[in-house]
Amino acid sequence: MDFRKPVGFDNDMYIEKQSEQIMKRIDEFGGKLYLEFGGKLFDDFHASRVLPGFKPDSKLQMLLKLKDHAEIVIVISAGDIESNKIRGDYGITYDSDVLRLMDSFANAGLFVGSVVITQFDGQPSAIKFKEKLENLGIKAFIQYKIEGYPYNVKKIVSDEGFGKNDYIETTRPLVVITAPGPGSGKMSACLSQLYHENARGIKAGYAKFETFPIWNLPLKHPVNLAYEAATADLNDVNMIDPYHLEAYGKTTVNYNRDVEVFPVLNAMFEKIEGVSPYKSPTDMGVNMAGYCITDDYICRKASHDEIIRRYFSALCDKKNGQKNDAAIAKIESLMNQAGISVESQRPVVKAALQRSEETGNRPAVAIELPDGTIVTGKTSDLLGSASAALLNALKAVAGIDESTLLIERKVIEPIQLLKTSILGNHNPRLHTDEVLIALTMSAVESTDAKKAFDALKSLEGSEAHATVILSQVDRDTFRKLGINLTCEPHHESKKLYHR
Repeated sequence: MDFRKPVGFDNDMYIEKQSEQIMKRIDEFGGKLYLEFGGKLFDDFHASRVLPGFKPDSKLQMLLKLKDHAEIVIVISAGDIESNKIRGDYGITYDSDVLRLMDSFANAGLFVGSVVITQFDGQPSAIKFKEKLENLGIKAFIQYKIEGYPYNVKKIVSDEGFGKNDYIETTRPLVVITAPGPGSGKMSACLSQLYHENARGIKAGYAKFETFPIWNLPLKHPVNLAYEAATADLNDVNMIDPYHLEAYGKTTVNYNRDVEVFPVLNAMFEKIEGVSPYKSPTDMGVNMAGYCITDDYICRKASHDEIIRRYFSALCDKKNGQKNDAAIAKIESLMNQAGISVESQRPVVKAALQRSEETGNRPAVAIELPDGTIVTGKTSDLLGSASAALLNALKAVAGIDESTLLIERKVIEPIQLLKTSILGNHNPRLHTDEVLIALTMSAVESTDAKKAFDALKSLEGSEAHATVILSQVDRDTFRKLGINLTCEPHHESKKLYHR
């Protein structure tokens, strides 16, 4: 059986085309470009899910081709620092993610020049974070909250607006402005820099790198609908770019916030530089992703899968108090537009629920392997349902009989003793990270365990569903293995506090 994930996107072509276009923009603006990076720069898992073949670090690899020309500036909103905003995929605060990103970029060989705290209005936590950065030897700059932004152009493009902001000291022709998440103030940071560069007589330009929506795909293409599902809580809407249609007679896709703010941006460009370099929001973008789709059917199916996953994610977020009914209703509308349903699109849901029913409604997990095979796991006194399903999936991809015991009880029980008697945990069952350690230990002596361990990478691209909200550690393990997990919006217990 072929357990490889089908590919619909040429990653190498993408890196090559994107690099060429960015260098072209630098030349067009006289040697200095502020490039606003939307989405995740280092680990764009959304793009890799909807465009199979896109590597999560594609943008990073593209920048590495330009590393001698580029420096990175990380932007974070003072309001996000003050509110302890959490990055959902990692479960860490935005300010912690700034430090994680800096380490990741540095380890990859990219130069991180500084951190900018935007929308500053005296927030105490932001002041402390700036002090922390400076104590670590990191350059930190402040950009202030501007009353009337972005519509009061006269005030924004003045000494009382952008003029109050710190000037970010940069040394390279390509300045990549990125952030832990949306709403961090990346565009404002870029425009503020254009104001300061122009005041110093330095030629500089601005461009935007957003992978989604893909401007040269149809408005209702599933890849673009999946982007709307991913940003349902932000109420982003894909739309035809009317400015591009008027200027060039060509239909392109952008999203509402960029279209709505374009006249204001145009006015800012004119006030800063005398003339605007762009006729439409689409003009501002540098995005070659649409040219690198090699199998439209595969990308359509992957995007349908993603919409369903986002639906379950929104349901679970609501259960945890993190999303509202509007976001759920938005994704339900997108499912209707795409003509898909949970039943038609995600067979692991039915398999997991059926397995739970067979075991007295105890938690269960189902995993659909890349070849379509579905295996399940139930809760036992030794293993949680996620751990059981994981071992059963490894047996399937490694060609091991399903009745084979991969980990002996004598290996599991000492770990349980450590958890309950020494570390004080109430749950003796092994989580997925613990069961993988136990499998590694067993692989030293067991041929079957070694075969299962060697098959771990074959799980990438699998789909999984749990009948309860799994623990953070299980969710993290599945993510690291490349297994796309969804959960029913129920906790295993009725406790008020869940980890």
